[in-house]
Order: sequence, then C-alpha cells, then structure tokens
Amino acid sequence: MGTKKRTPALVRTPTSGRDLALPKSEPLPSSGRPVAVISGERGTALEYASICVTGGYDVALWSVHPPVEKKDLPERITASTIPPRSASVALELTNVDQGGKRKNIEHLDRALAPDIAILSSSLTVSASEQASWITGRHRLVGFAGLPTFGNAQVVEVAPTVHTPRQTMQVARVFFRSLGKDVELVQDRVGLVSARIICQLINEAAFALQDDIALPEDIDTAMKLGVSYPHGPLEWADRIGVDNVVAVLSALQREYQEERYRVAPLLRNLALGGTWWRRSAVESSTEGQS
Repeated sequence: MGTKKRTPALVRTPTSGRDLALPKSEPLPSSGRPVAVISGERGTALEYASICVTGGYDVALWSVHPPVEKKDLPERITASTIPPRSASVALELTNVDQGGKRKNIEHLDRALAPDIAILSSSLTVSASEQASWITGRHRLVGFAGLPTFGNAQVVEVAPTVHTPRQTMQVARVFFRSLGKDVELVQDRVGLVSARIICQLINEAAFALQDDIALPEDIDTAMKLGVSYPHGPLEWADRIGVDNVVAVLSALQREYQEERYRVAPLLRNLALGGTWWRRSAVESSTEGQS
C-alpha cells in the first residue's frame, strides 16, 4: 500500500486567531509564540524577520548569508545552526545563489516536520521547479520575496501543481497574520511586480550607459512623469543590483528574449558591490566639499 501524503495540520496564529501549520504533537515554544524559521540572503531575511516579529512570531534565522552576528540581533530574533523542529512556518529568501537555495530547501524538507509549509521566493526559479527538489512537494509555495517587497500591502503568492488546498490556506493565513493581502499569480519566473520593476531598472541602466541623462534626472523624470514612488535607479539601490540582475537573468534564461538582456552597466554594478550607491556617492561628495 502507498503512504498517505501528509498535508499541513493547523493551529492558531498570534494576531489573527486563525490557523497556521504546526505539527499537532509538537508544543509551541515556552514564549507561547509560534516560530518562523527564515533562511536566505541577509537583507531580505532581516527585513522579513522584523515583519514576522511585528506580526507576533519569534524568528530563528538559519543559513543566512552573509552570516548575522548573534549580538547584533534584536529581541525575539535568534541565529540558529539548525532549523528548529518547533517551527510553525519556513521562509526561504535566496534569489541570487540558486545552488545555495536548493541546499537550503532540501535541508528544510529533511529537518522540519512534514506538516510544515515552506514559503519560498520564486523570482529566479519557479516554485514548481523548487518543489521538484524535495520529497514533500506539497509543502512548498512560491511568493515574491525581495528587499522592500515585504513592506508592501499585497504579497504575490504562486502555488505549484503539487500545492493542495491546505497548504494554500496556510500561506494565506500566515501572510494575513502579517497584515498582508494575498494575490494569487501564475507560477512563472519573476512573477508580476518584480518582473516589471526590474525591466524598468534595466532600461534606465541602458539610458545611463548611453549618456542620455544623469541618474538623478532619470529618477526625477520617472517619479514626476508617471508618479512612480521611486525612480528606477533608486529602486535598484533599495532592492539591490545583484537581485535585479538575478531576476533579469532568470527571465532571459526562461524566455530567451532580447527584452530581458541585462544592461552591461547594470551587470558591472552588480559585480562592483555597493560603491556606486547614491548614498555612498553623496557622502563622498560631501566629504570633498
């Protein structure tokens, strides 16, 4: 006889009073608060850790790169060497290093109770492909996880062909407990907002390398002309150029279309680290005045 597939069990969340995945046999931690385990790139991981704490969770950071010093973490956020078995939900937030992402997801699948949902950023590799890496394919759901995206009111969530109704309910309830509205989208690389924003940034980089306008003029034109909250180069600064290049590169691999070709200047900026950021340039200029 075949083994019956286990789907997420349900317990109560901290703020909404509604249900969230947790093994029924495993008690909540001594604080009485559910635990979210978060892995991935440091900027995005710390952003979502703060959001989860505000939503009433304790957070265990595991496999965060670059590593986070325990002494630098605020109350209710800890650094863990292994994913805690008591976790209520797991978030995997790697976008740039796909090899590292696969290792994290495989490890989470082995380490966590089989009823626990894994909510994974699916901007550079589809949620369906990620689900194919693990035994518990039913537990993985994709979403749009980039720096600054956690502050948005709406979160894009992408179920896979393996996602049962119970796992989708877990994802909805979790994000609603953080005060987010859930928008279901197709499981495609880049999803919706990130695809559009990264293409805008790429086009701005082409304009910049062709000496069409200065960076501040490009940003001002887009903010005043089409009422965007940020200019495209300011957006690149906030999101991280390495993340932008990772999304565009994934779109180009997926669709093989010229419109996703990364501007050479943008790729060079990603390789150069943070020296180019406007805040750093402005500080340097002020120091010379």
